[in-house]
Amino acid sequence: MKIYTKTGDKGYTSLIGGTRVAKHHIRIESYGTIDELNSYIGLIGDQDITLHDKEVLKQIQDRLFTIGSSLAADPEKSRMVIPDLHLADIELLEQEMDKMNEQLPELRHFILPGGSNAISYCHIARCVCRRAERITVHLAEESTVDEKVNIYLNRLSDYLFTLARKIGNDNNIPENQWIPRI
Repeated sequence: MKIYTKTGDKGYTSLIGGTRVAKHHIRIESYGTIDELNSYIGLIGDQDITLHDKEVLKQIQDRLFTIGSSLAADPEKSRMVIPDLHLADIELLEQEMDKMNEQLPELRHFILPGGSNAISYCHIARCVCRRAERITVHLAEESTVDEKVNIYLNRLSDYLFTLARKIGNDNNIPENQWIPRI
């Protein structure tokens, strides 16, 4: 099978279910941004972080593929069986954040991104995640989107922020606090 099909050469692509849409369609933007986020999650996992954090990130990547698949499907025409996102997936993120927060100092300032590559990658992924959430919220106003998708993305951005703090704490890197000049 060739990787290129030439079917998108004129700026259109197919959703799962066969519907052709412009490559700038909000549904394409939504799952394309999820794909971008998934790539950044992989980059974080390639850093010198704990094995446990790497394993959680792999689970997140799996869930992002599930989300991307659901967003790539035409809700009116797709007959393909796509894995479901579950409340347990959201709860995992919450449990992981709770565990990390037990080790972290109380948050008293806004945190500027930076400190190490791993910390910065977490913040980039957090920003991409927020963008993905904004796009899927917009898509949900126009079409069917599983409400758990937006909840998951909301929790994931919080998880990535917390993971950035944990990585800094694990490596004795001081937080880059924002202290506004008055």
